Amino acid sequence: MRGLKLGAILLIVAGALGLAYGAFRYNTETHRASVGGLEISVSEHRTVNVPIWAGVGAIVVGAVLLLARKKREA
Repeated sequence: MRGLKLGAILLIVAGALGLAYGAFRYNTETHRASVGGLEISVSEHRTVNVPIWAGVGAIVVGAVLLLARKKREA
């Protein structure tokens, strides 16, 4: 039961963060070359947009899991 409660809370937090920020960015190194003492690397900036429906859905599923857990205990 602790894992279910933790998972539900994590879904709610992830959904809220997705709604608050809307996107997250990360960098990837795609090419790296070394010629003698010269090193060259290329870093790409990537952005992942989080759809509004995904954030709302995560919050709803998390809330349902928390409520279902409370009904089972009663």
